Amino acid sequence: MQNSMRKIRVEKVVLNIGCAGDMEKIERAKKLLENLTGRKAFVTKSKRRSTFGIAKGKPIGTIVTLRKKQAIEFLKKALEAVGNRLSIKQFDVEGNFSFGIKEYIDIPGVRYQPEIGILGLDVCVSLERPGFRIKRRGVRKGKIPKEHRISKEEAIEWVKKEFGVKVE
Repeated sequence: MQNSMRKIRVEKVVLNIGCAGDMEKIERAKKLLENLTGRKAFVTKSKRRSTFGIAKGKPIGTIVTLRKKQAIEFLKKALEAVGNRLSIKQFDVEGNFSFGIKEYIDIPGVRYQPEIGILGLDVCVSLERPGFRIKRRGVRKGKIPKEHRISKEEAIEWVKKEFGVKVE
């Protein structure tokens, strides 16, 4: 019998499209993310003056965060778009993983929209266990103990088992 506090689950799935300050592309990206998810997309702004010549506070992309059932449903489609294959390099030491989709029309059930054109997006997945709330709560915030954190190997095994993904 497995301990229920050791079960891994999806905390959130974040979809991101970087547009490098091009306002027309930002509007198209915002429309695309809203069409894909049914959620409101937000415009991200630069935090500091960068080497790319974008001033602080200028729009640079769009982002949407999905949680719970909606996150898992979208993740299944997104993994299909990359052929249910991930690289070991796409996992970090905390067990989270990210991958890119070159063209949104690769996602099953999504059709080309001429007013949007062709755009790619990044999908970032955060994993957690029950009890991870202690790092986010307002009162008596704490750190996750080493034994309770998700390792890279555990995350890889979980993704293989849950979604049938081949990790190379």
